[in-house]
Amino acid sequence: MPGIDECLLEAMALPGARGAALVDWSSGLALGTAGESPVGDHETTAAETAELARAAAEYESFAQPAPAAMAQAAAAGADGPPVEDVIVTTRTGYHVLRFVETSFDSSVFLHLWLDRTEGNLALARHRLRALAEGLVLR
Repeated sequence: MPGIDECLLEAMALPGARGAALVDWSSGLALGTAGESPVGDHETTAAETAELARAAAEYESFAQPAPAAMAQAAAAGADGPPVEDVIVTTRTGYHVLRFVETSFDSSVFLHLWLDRTEGNLALARHRLRALAEGLVLR
C-alpha cells in the first residue's frame, strides 16, 4: 500500500497529469504535492481546492443522498464519504478531487490537475479511486 509520496507519483504517471496533491480540506493545507500548480504555488492551490471540497462534503445538496439511495447503499453494505469526487472542467484542463476515507476524520482528498488535450478523465477517475482506496497515511 503506497504512502503519500508514492501515491502522488503514481497519479503523476497518468497521461496528461500536470500536478497532484493530497490536501486536508478542514485546514486547507497540502500534505504532499507533486508536479506543477495551476497558480504556481501549491499552498494557494490547496487552500482554494479545499474550499470547493468542503462545500461538496458539507452542503446537504451534495452530501445527502436521497432516502431511497441511502437505503440501497445500506443494503449493499456501502459506506464511506457521501461524495466520491468533484470534477471541475476549465478551458485547458480538468481538476479531479477524490475524497479519501481514513480511519480518523476522512477530511483529505487527492487533487489531480490534468491537461485537457492529453488527459483521460475516465482513466484518471478510475485510477484515483484505486489510489485513494490503497493510500496509507503515515
